[in-house]
Amino acid sequence: MSDLSAPGFPEEEVRRRARAGAAAAFPPPGEYGRVLFGAEHGGARWPEGEHDPLDTLRITPPVLMPQRLARLIDLGREPDYRDVELTTTIGGFTSALPVYVSALGSTRAAGGDLGLALSRQAGALGIPMVIGENVVPVNGYGRQGEAVDRALLGRLRAYAEQLPDGRGGVAVQQSTEDADAEVWNLVYTDPAALPLLESGRLAFELKLGQGAKPGLGGMTVLDAEAAARVGDRYGLDDVFGDGRVLRSSTPGTFTAEILRQQIRLMRNNFPRARVWVKLHPGRDVAEAARVAAEAGADAVTVDGAEGGTGWAPEAFPAQVGLPLAECLRRLAAAGPPPCLLVSGRMWEGGRAVKSLALGARAVGLGRAALLATAEDPQIGLIRFAECLALELRLLISALGKYAPAALDRDDIWAPYFPGIPAAG
Repeated sequence: MSDLSAPGFPEEEVRRRARAGAAAAFPPPGEYGRVLFGAEHGGARWPEGEHDPLDTLRITPPVLMPQRLARLIDLGREPDYRDVELTTTIGGFTSALPVYVSALGSTRAAGGDLGLALSRQAGALGIPMVIGENVVPVNGYGRQGEAVDRALLGRLRAYAEQLPDGRGGVAVQQSTEDADAEVWNLVYTDPAALPLLESGRLAFELKLGQGAKPGLGGMTVLDAEAAARVGDRYGLDDVFGDGRVLRSSTPGTFTAEILRQQIRLMRNNFPRARVWVKLHPGRDVAEAARVAAEAGADAVTVDGAEGGTGWAPEAFPAQVGLPLAECLRRLAAAGPPPCLLVSGRMWEGGRAVKSLALGARAVGLGRAALLATAEDPQIGLIRFAECLALELRLLISALGKYAPAALDRDDIWAPYFPGIPAAG
């Protein structure tokens, strides 16, 4: 190494790229399966500095509360936070909370015992769960001798075994490689899924993208043996030079008409399943959401740029895609879909209430769900949800309201956020 220097310039990052080559575009491969990646600040600079814009908003309770009076009359006593009813309809499912578990696909962090433990706890909570892309093409469905703990069927069974009557539901995501493996056909015709199907608690989610890497498909790191097994289905790139290989899915190609036709095809081919659509935080997110809703989607999920992932090029979480708050602003201006689901750094009640007030029906837990389950595989996610539910009740009742659906933009003060009116 020379003694040449460049004060004020990201010198060490340049040197790292000179040493490592293409591998430097990604986090160290040894972190795959152990570290959950995602944007720290929403990828945008705002008037007060670099902050997640959703976190800068304030929840603003009024002094005069007619809805509290109505609740008082209904109950015959003064209401408190325990009178907030959190049960919500999410994409055709009845959920105990305005919360769902975001798509967790074939990444190693969500596989094995941790994925099963999370599925069991989500089922016990009675909240919907999304099974993400690439599980079947990589780990199998679970009926051909594959390791059931990593297969799709294992997660499906673990969830359904704990599910209370009339609550929750599973959405099975499909991307390009999943379509080649006929994942939806496998699930739709599987006797194990029949109780969910007959009770209206099965959905299929068409994936157009994800917040951590808009415009790209799913990515994981595989050893040489695993890469050899899936090389006929995925793009493989030997960028790390140490025997580990980057495995990439194709993102799929969509126009407004292709999206309409895909949703119509889903409704025609799988008439008993709900239809969900997942969007990345693209600049035309409001238009895409409108097209999906008008075509008949039961739910439209928007994953903000803060969304987490098992693996992504470092440039993407930091610099690509709209922050969730900007997605919500654009969706509100255009008129959000009837059932809007959002995700991106969801971990506490304040951020969730702001999202609900800005038009979302429910919020998704990704990294938070995995971390809570890893902390205690028996009841970690359940305890986390108990805390979140208490925060939601406290905040919603402080606004003089008693259901998530009662929240609206008047409940939010946004002095630095054009397009969202300042309350009062």
